[in-house]
Amino acid sequence: MNKQLCKRYLVFILGVLINSFGIGFITKAALGTSPISSVPCVLSLKFHPTLGEFTFVMNMIFILLQVVLLRKKFQKIQFLQIVVNIIFSGFIDVSMFLLQAFTPATYLTKLFSLLLGCAILAFGIYLEVSANVLMVPGEGIVAAIATVTHKEFGSVKVCFDVTLMLTATLLSLLFFHQFQGIREGTVISAFIVGLIVKLYHKKLGFIKEYLCLQIKTVS
Repeated sequence: MNKQLCKRYLVFILGVLINSFGIGFITKAALGTSPISSVPCVLSLKFHPTLGEFTFVMNMIFILLQVVLLRKKFQKIQFLQIVVNIIFSGFIDVSMFLLQAFTPATYLTKLFSLLLGCAILAFGIYLEVSANVLMVPGEGIVAAIATVTHKEFGSVKVCFDVTLMLTATLLSLLFFHQFQGIREGTVISAFIVGLIVKLYHKKLGFIKEYLCLQIKTVS
């Protein structure tokens, strides 16, 4: 593995860690977690496994589904998503531990914390995409569905996120008879994280130049 590729993997892992912290930050804002974490969050509120542990199980299912859907088209390098999943899920729990004393009291501070968490999450995603080496399981399964259905990635992503949010909503109502773990913050993050990622791509190009990451920019 050459020096350039090592640098890309390091940037990717950094993005994964920031991504995990962003999810933890959004969750601690107590206005609902991000769409990709909505189902694990609701499950963790009902059962003993943690948010990170449920996230790990869900992402392993996503990786398995990629293999089933893509078959021979599944690139062996993408099995490294398992390692990514371990790091990502583990650091979500680490982040929740580090943020355990962080409890915004008023709605305004919760909203500000949510927006800050979205900005952190978006920066992690920006670094992951900029590294251009692997996909995280949540994006991998969307790409696999888009491939086999011949649909546009963005459209599949929207449907996928909506499905996760609806599932989390149903589970919340089933378990608690009210909204727990999924609220207006989940919808807000679903809308603005992608917009912030695009903003980073436009405004933070110097980071890729500094890191010599000569890769394509997502639209």
